[in-house]
Amino acid sequence: MIKNAPTENQQKEDIMNGQRRSEDIMDVNHQENMPVDTGNGKGIAAKRKRVLEGAFFLLVMGLSFYTVFHGQDMGRVAVALRKLSPAALCTALMTAVFFVSAEGIMIYYLLRAMDGKSGLLKCISYSFIGFFYSGITPSATGGQPMQLYYMCKDKNSLSESSVVLMTVALIYKFVLVVIGIGILFFWHKPLKGYLQGYYPLFLLGLCLNLTLVVILLAVMLAPGGIKSVIVRIEELLVKVRILKPSAVRRDKIEKFIGGYQNAVRFLLEHKGKVWNVCLFTLLQRCSVFILTWIIYRGFSLEGVDAMTVIMLQASVYIAVDMLPVPGAQGITELMYRGIFSTVFIDGTLMPSLYVTRGISFYFLLIVGMIVIIGNHVYRRRDIT
Repeated sequence: MIKNAPTENQQKEDIMNGQRRSEDIMDVNHQENMPVDTGNGKGIAAKRKRVLEGAFFLLVMGLSFYTVFHGQDMGRVAVALRKLSPAALCTALMTAVFFVSAEGIMIYYLLRAMDGKSGLLKCISYSFIGFFYSGITPSATGGQPMQLYYMCKDKNSLSESSVVLMTVALIYKFVLVVIGIGILFFWHKPLKGYLQGYYPLFLLGLCLNLTLVVILLAVMLAPGGIKSVIVRIEELLVKVRILKPSAVRRDKIEKFIGGYQNAVRFLLEHKGKVWNVCLFTLLQRCSVFILTWIIYRGFSLEGVDAMTVIMLQASVYIAVDMLPVPGAQGITELMYRGIFSTVFIDGTLMPSLYVTRGISFYFLLIVGMIVIIGNHVYRRRDIT
């Protein structure tokens, strides 16, 4: 049976349908080629912020270098640096690496106790990443958020990672406050003699660290307060129409707070682990103070005992630790020059400053940057 030939109307209709299909295909292709808003606005804003922070850091670093090097006879400094023992230099470098790595060991210790996913080397990399971002942001505010970002990227729980980092930060500050109070009460007279005009800055630094310890402790022991703050912030953002109402987001907040409470409860039930971290943090803190003593002996200097050098370096750290300057640059160098002027004699003051500060900050900053680059390369290779 032969089918009837299409009528004139049917032919016209087929042509029209064909044109519509062609237009649809062109429209789809046009849409595919159109730029899609994938939140790049936020990415651009974040990049601008990083550029500004980087520029601020470089400005502060430039001013610091000018302050430190201005008026110095670099020829004499170079001669003095040659007197430094290579063994002391190597020991100081290893001590600095241990100082940062120790935080990673503590992160690993606590994270594994909560069934975390990251191994020891990754946890140590979090520590170097935290050091780098803390060093380039005012009051070291950028370190922990970036550590948390990488920890969550490695499939660790957000709530547990938050508690681990907060615990490490709390104990770090607590140990620093204990050392500061010990120096203040048991070494008060020599401290005032060495610090002179910097003594009020030491007291300010001690008070700021003590205040932060109290705040962190309150946050950890009162998670209900955290929930209230987060919920109110979310409600405010919804009210001003920055966020849309979302039952899913509210559920995530509930889960985060629940996980946070469980993690804090775990730590309170395992006080032995917390005390182990406290003791290890004390060793970590003292390692960076001992570094200055290593440099002192590396210049073959004598006459000042180890405890004096260590406590003076501790007082510098306590004084500048909370200042809103990236890496406490500038003020650290000025304070060092004022306090150690009677300790590093025979033209070794400035060389000791360059080596001590160079190893304990700038060297570790470079290592941190290398770790971050390595992380990105490794993750990209993992994706491909």
